[in-house]
Amino acid sequence: MSLLGRDVAMDLGGSRTRIYVRGKGIVLDEPSAVTIDGRTGKIIGYGADATGEETCWPVSGGLPADGDLTRRMVKHFLSKVHRRPLARPRLIMALPDDSTPLERATLRDVAYEAEARQIRLIPHSLAAALGAGLPVRDYVGGMVIDIGRDSARIAVLSGGEAVATTAVPSGGRAVDRAIARLVEHEHGRTLDEREAEAAKHHAGADGNTVTVRARDPETGHEHDVRLPVERIREAAGPAIESIVWAAMETVERCPAELTGDLGERGAVLVGGGALLAGLAQRLQESLGMPVRRAERPLECVALGLGTCVDDLGLRARLRRRR
Repeated sequence: MSLLGRDVAMDLGGSRTRIYVRGKGIVLDEPSAVTIDGRTGKIIGYGADATGEETCWPVSGGLPADGDLTRRMVKHFLSKVHRRPLARPRLIMALPDDSTPLERATLRDVAYEAEARQIRLIPHSLAAALGAGLPVRDYVGGMVIDIGRDSARIAVLSGGEAVATTAVPSGGRAVDRAIARLVEHEHGRTLDEREAEAAKHHAGADGNTVTVRARDPETGHEHDVRLPVERIREAAGPAIESIVWAAMETVERCPAELTGDLGERGAVLVGGGALLAGLAQRLQESLGMPVRRAERPLECVALGLGTCVDDLGLRARLRRRR
């Protein structure tokens, strides 16, 4: 048996981690969560098995917020998809465009300590654009707006490189919290994070209302609460406006020769926040350009990294074209 492991891509998101294996596609999609026993301090659950009040989310903005927990989680996920005991995988991961050298080193350390034999880091904006089907190989402008759990990242790309980027700490989690506050203020119920996230996603589907399970703080009993989609949009307004302003500012910093391309090609929405009803229309009105949601917005980064796994020379060829 070869001592060389598979080629694997991992989208290490603040909300979910997805793993793409060469020749198989996305084989793992689980919450980026770890549950710790409050009495012993031991880890008792990862990913889909992480439930309860002692659940931690060790990744923020695509980077380890807790290095040790992230390393353990990454190692656990890799062990689920890479069952060769003597082999170590070659791992491709997304790196936020605005990351510092220290953050890049931390991400590499986490991967190596999780027993990857080699690590390649791909700019997050490039991975998202590849997964969304943007023509990143061409020297034309294209915009990708990725709304993750903890932040929103906006990038204009040309020739396989980001030419203007912006990140704001106003992601899907801010929308989830706004929905939870809405339920508390108007219905006197408490809504946990996963229910709020589900409400956000369902608000992007057909229908005028969304039903959530909320808890009565006095009795502890759960009840169905029906939320008008329009009220969800209103609650999410401040978070959405910060994303809109960041996108407008990114366009303003874009090279003039690319603004015409953006006016024609527009922007693509990816990430969990892209599912929020009315977001694409709001951005389109403010930016004055077409804005569409990617076909598979939740999986775009993983699919883009998978493109690099399937074609390991792609990143080098894009760089040579500069």
